[in-house]
Amino acid sequence: MLFYHGATTPYPWSLNWLDCFADPQLASELYISPFPLVDVTVIPDDEIVRHRRVALLELIQKHIRQRDLMGIVEQLTTILLSGDANDRQLKTLFNYLLQTGNARRFGRFIHEVAQRVPQHRERLMTIAERLQEVGRRKGKREGQHAEALRIAQRMLADGIARETVVKITGLTADEIAALAH
Repeated sequence: MLFYHGATTPYPWSLNWLDCFADPQLASELYISPFPLVDVTVIPDDEIVRHRRVALLELIQKHIRQRDLMGIVEQLTTILLSGDANDRQLKTLFNYLLQTGNARRFGRFIHEVAQRVPQHRERLMTIAERLQEVGRRKGKREGQHAEALRIAQRMLADGIARETVVKITGLTADEIAALAH
């Protein structure tokens, strides 16, 4: 089964995945038989919740591009309380959300789900703590980078050669060139 969760909804093309090939006939010979493409963007959340083992995947794929995931806390809680999701799926889900999603207030989202799903609370809180640490490290790196840019700007203003500025600050030649303009 192939799942679609793209920005264009509903899926505007054929739901037969073999039609995606330049030569559908050759593809059908190679892959034996077609399988359905499921457009999760048009399935109501209440129906997704009833899909048991694939419900978690479908719900997150459907809503991954939302800026605020708080609107799916109830449905996610229902799925997690049903017992159809294991720890591995939960870990994979939140890693996917972290890497792919653009949700604001992600920490609050995890805390809200953790409060409602006691059997997964420890795992969710571990994820939340890891997120906070990642955020701190990212902020520190960004601060260090901003300071390197500031120092490079001063060095360039004092007439120091770009190659020397690159060597001392650790910035790339492109970053230094952008500062020089």
